[in-house]
Amino acid sequence: MNESRIRHAEPSDYRPIITAVNDWWGGRRMSDMLPKLFFVHFKPTSFVAEQDGQIVGFVTGFVSQTFPEEAYIHFVGVNPTSRKSGLARALYARFFATVLNLGCRTVRCVTSPVNKGSIAFHRSLGFSAETNDSGKTVDDISIFEGYDGDGEDRILFYKTLGRMENA
Repeated sequence: MNESRIRHAEPSDYRPIITAVNDWWGGRRMSDMLPKLFFVHFKPTSFVAEQDGQIVGFVTGFVSQTFPEEAYIHFVGVNPTSRKSGLARALYARFFATVLNLGCRTVRCVTSPVNKGSIAFHRSLGFSAETNDSGKTVDDISIFEGYDGDGEDRILFYKTLGRMENA
């Protein structure tokens, strides 16, 4: 297997990604969470990984307009055949380096409490979970009930970036 090449996302990447993303999540309907606008309006902070001419991963994110020293990762995905290869870490590293150069000092993201793989991955990268007083937790991590709407609980993660950030 050849090494992956990471590049900025392009609008033409949207169709191949959106047609594969539900399969990458084992049939969970995830495509509604990934609008094309990330491939159009956030190209400088969104990346695609290719291998042998095929898209095998991506990360979409942006610098906050409200908090310009913060960046937000909206969505990351890796083809199941490329998982455990370090590709997601490489995508995050590219995002971290990019937003650090844009003046960001903190990266934020959210995940579902049922996504144990995502929780473990983010913790392994040095993300911390925000806390609240709701009393609702999973594995001693605070859950923000209804964060993304009724029944859409989330865990809120943040990571402080260093000058020489490595994932």
